[in-house]
Amino acid sequence: QVQVVESGGGLVQPGGSLRLSCTASGFTSEYDAIGWFRQAPGKAREDLSCISTDGKNTFYAGSVKGRFTISRDIARNTVYLQMNNLKSEDTGIYYCGVGSILCSRTEYWGQGIQVTVSS
Repeated sequence: QVQVVESGGGLVQPGGSLRLSCTASGFTSEYDAIGWFRQAPGKAREDLSCISTDGKNTFYAGSVKGRFTISRDIARNTVYLQMNNLKSEDTGIYYCGVGSILCSRTEYWGQGIQVTVSS
């Protein structure tokens, strides 16, 4: 049984930082990527950042490149998204997903976690 669980969201002021965690387990080697996706109010879900399970390949959307960093801890089955210099437009529901070809094919999703950037 595949489980994908996000944690670490919340309210932060503009310019602040948050670290999201995604613990994923139970998926087969057919799926070799884990990533973060965001759905802002009134907008479609977008790819933010993904990492291959071997850590060799990463993807960042232009809107977060240089501000967000994705990493993984194999021993803990956990992928992190360090988010710095947060902006109000980063507000949204953040989802963790498990799939293949980085962010291209996501099969399993977490329940989503709210991130609000506001003063």
